[in-house]
Amino acid sequence: MGLYLGLISGTSLDAIDAALVDFDADPLQVVAATAAAYEPSLKRRLAALIDAPDLAALDDIGQMDVELGRAFARTANGLLQSAGVAAAEVTAIGSHGQTLRHRTDVEVPFTWQVGDPNTLAELTGITVIADFRRRDVAAGGQGAPLVPAFHDQVFRSAAEDRVIANVGGIANITVLVRDAPVIGFDTGPGNRLLDAWVSRHRGLDFDRGGAWAAGGHIDGPLLAHLLEEPYLSLPAPKSTGRELFNSAWLDRRLAGRTLSPADVQATLQEYTARTLSAAVRVHAPGAALYVCGGGAHNAGLLAALSKLLAPRPVTTTAALGLNPDYVEAVAFAWFAKRTLAGGSSSLASVTGARGARVLGGIYHR
Repeated sequence: MGLYLGLISGTSLDAIDAALVDFDADPLQVVAATAAAYEPSLKRRLAALIDAPDLAALDDIGQMDVELGRAFARTANGLLQSAGVAAAEVTAIGSHGQTLRHRTDVEVPFTWQVGDPNTLAELTGITVIADFRRRDVAAGGQGAPLVPAFHDQVFRSAAEDRVIANVGGIANITVLVRDAPVIGFDTGPGNRLLDAWVSRHRGLDFDRGGAWAAGGHIDGPLLAHLLEEPYLSLPAPKSTGRELFNSAWLDRRLAGRTLSPADVQATLQEYTARTLSAAVRVHAPGAALYVCGGGAHNAGLLAALSKLLAPRPVTTTAALGLNPDYVEAVAFAWFAKRTLAGGSSSLASVTGARGARVLGGIYHR
């Protein structure tokens, strides 16, 4: 079998997602998959590095790089063990790592992912492909989102115009309109603000199913203020992250307002739905929407999207045969396969780079 293993930790820091994929099968087959939660102390220290960069010490960053490499290796080895697959049967691991910083809006643009691929290769005994984003940035691109290239390969249809919305910490869309180039970009916040707010007020990692938001009311003035965020009106290509949409950003916009926490949650959920649906309406009128990522489990968010985009269908990528929880992990397995074959896996129409590039460095077993 043409087995490849994909690993990714997203903006939400909720887990390390892993998928073991057989690309010789037609269609591709997800042999096994898992979402390995972070050890709480590691997650807290990682979040502190990301959310308070001015306080980050070089020693802390260096050690975190190795610790995450070890965590990714534990996840990969655990998945193989549970699937009864030997490391020697896996051609390569595609590891996105964890983004520490993504700044393509500064004078010297850069993107920075950690999760040492050397450690990962050493502890798994499998060739690792990693560092996928920086070559695209070096070529003048945003380095994000990358998954539209994969979406184009597995979700494009000759019978239907489609939009794939990946709703993780940040939301991004891939526009797959028939007989047209792929378009894709980050639309704004996905789960990040929702998760941060429910964590602050209820001590939960996320608002399961949007239940807490359902008990609140959307505040029109706050929503209008949030929609004034300049990023939303920037033309594509564009990308964003926790560097912009974070708790400090929200607190500045809440200053002077007296709202119940549940009302803020309801408004934030609507904010994600409004920003995502607005991008869909502009770039893909009439296209069906398929959601993947953690947001695919938020019934309240899906209902809001359905209302805003009616009468077009809104569902998840499960309807297309791929579990919405593991689309990104499968994508990075595919990126590893492309890199080893010497094929490009970036789309200039999405990132704005000077052209397609072979992404990722190879760390041999």
